[in-house]
Amino acid sequence: MLQRLSFGAALVAMFALAACSNDDGSSRITAQGVKTASAAESHSVASVHRMDHDDQIHWGPAPPIFPAGAQFAVVQGDPSVAGQIFTVRLRFPNGYVLPPHTHPTDEHITVLRGTFLLGFGEDFSKETLVAHQADGFVTAGANMAHFAAARGITEVQVHAIGPFQLTYVHPADDPTK
Repeated sequence: MLQRLSFGAALVAMFALAACSNDDGSSRITAQGVKTASAAESHSVASVHRMDHDDQIHWGPAPPIFPAGAQFAVVQGDPSVAGQIFTVRLRFPNGYVLPPHTHPTDEHITVLRGTFLLGFGEDFSKETLVAHQADGFVTAGANMAHFAAARGITEVQVHAIGPFQLTYVHPADDPTK
């Protein structure tokens, strides 16, 4: 009898799942239960922050807190808003150096192209730089002093929680001073 009940429960569950999925098999779980999504809805949800081509990014000079030569683009959010997730891209020329600095929140860095050299500590040291190639990922923890350099034209994507702040360990390194 227990086997019949288990088989019956499995059939009910299978039919319920089939009823909750739409023609392309997609569904969303909501607080109210499973909600099916039309193909148009599925596409619009997936494309909220979708970027297919570099020409969709609006590059400009990096903010003055960065040494001259870097380019900057906001991909998502507003880096100045506290508590908001943001994503930015930075493009560095070959040989670019970013002196030791900290951020008040974790900084998640994905290398998109080139070689991003990252080191940790309060003093820049070529000997401690670790090379991260395209598709590499690294996190610099909140308030953790770190520094960077670029080998070749290097592009990184950074996501974090705002507000974006960069504080140089050595005030003399701050290009705004």
